[in-house]
Amino acid sequence: MSHDDVSTRAGTGRRWHPAWTVAAVTLGALVAAAAFRSSTGALLEPIESEFGWSRATTSGAVSLNLVLYGLVAPFAAALMERWGVRRIVAAALLSIALASAATTVMTAPWQLWLLWGLVIGVGTGSMALVFGAIVANRWFHARRGLVMGIFSAANATGQLVFLPAIAWTAGHHGWRAAAYITVGLALVMATLVWFFLHDHPTARGLLPYGAAEGYAVDAPSHGAGESPVGAAFRVLRRASGTWAFWALLLTFWVCGWSTNGLIQTHFIPAAHDHGMPQTTAAWLLALVGIFDIAGTIASGWLTDRVDSRWLLAIYYGGRGLSLLAIDAVLAPGIEPGMWVFIVFYGLDWVATVPPTVALCRQHFGVADSGVVFGWVFASHMVGAGIGASVAGWLRTTTGSYSSAWILAAVLCFISVALALSIRRTSPRNPALGA
Repeated sequence: MSHDDVSTRAGTGRRWHPAWTVAAVTLGALVAAAAFRSSTGALLEPIESEFGWSRATTSGAVSLNLVLYGLVAPFAAALMERWGVRRIVAAALLSIALASAATTVMTAPWQLWLLWGLVIGVGTGSMALVFGAIVANRWFHARRGLVMGIFSAANATGQLVFLPAIAWTAGHHGWRAAAYITVGLALVMATLVWFFLHDHPTARGLLPYGAAEGYAVDAPSHGAGESPVGAAFRVLRRASGTWAFWALLLTFWVCGWSTNGLIQTHFIPAAHDHGMPQTTAAWLLALVGIFDIAGTIASGWLTDRVDSRWLLAIYYGGRGLSLLAIDAVLAPGIEPGMWVFIVFYGLDWVATVPPTVALCRQHFGVADSGVVFGWVFASHMVGAGIGASVAGWLRTTTGSYSSAWILAAVLCFISVALALSIRRTSPRNPALGA
């Protein structure tokens, strides 16, 4: 891998490093992307009522959105490496704005699938956590794990901040007015990204935040003439020859299964099976998102200080134990044990992201780690889809979710062993720091 030594003179004496401005804009874009994804749930019923479309029609468009959100990540990372983060993210935000505006004049289901499913799916996928990982790896040497933890929490933040406003607007002024909130937010963030999101600190004659003189900056390892798709598959071929890649892929697959696939999809109906009102269960699930913010930021802080393999082992082990206990705490009312489950699962929800990103960087270098994490993130969404389907099938065939909880717990315990099986590495140069 090639490296370029960069002078620190441009950053000497700065009290405010531009990395923090870049991080703030990145956080805003991630929050906005989360708001776009969460808005679909608030708009489904109004759209169905107006057009007479079935839930299968509308949910199919949402499913396409989720699949593309995961699968586009590695290719978006390669595009960012080739054409620049600013260009790709600004283009993604503009495409989301145009697609959201176009939904207000749609008349047929295929248009919903095209706009919500394809265009917005690709757009939000281009701003998935791989975007945050690339920014954190390029702009931060110190506090890298903490910054990635903050980026990871953006998903919950976007839902908490914008979903109530979108739902209220849809209920009082119609779903089209709510869609225009997405349009306006996307256009504002596209403007901020274009003017303030610089691709790399070297473009401004700077070193990453916290880097000392003599720091070696990784240069992209693919050739200038290589296509982004070719680069994504080239990195996949290289990474797939290592056990670290497969261990990270499998553990994040289980992460998606046990969060988005199982709890996010089936917690409310499972609670209702035990006599809990759906509104109460939905409120509890919203609390998971609140605790997710604190848990993910804390995980980022720990990632800067603790072996990431052990963090993953603790997170998956604790998640497995909580899944074994969920049947005992589900009841018509909110029992004390349910509070323990909600708090713990919230803290643990995406706490796995910062250490997973750190291990991708340590094993595959800064230049390729964004694309590697893109493939790992894609496995997360595939795991979520499979987990949701398997849990639904088990509920249908057995009449309860008990076996679904146990299966997910077993997978989490297997992930403990997988995390600890990853070889520990020593950074080969400061650019690959832990």
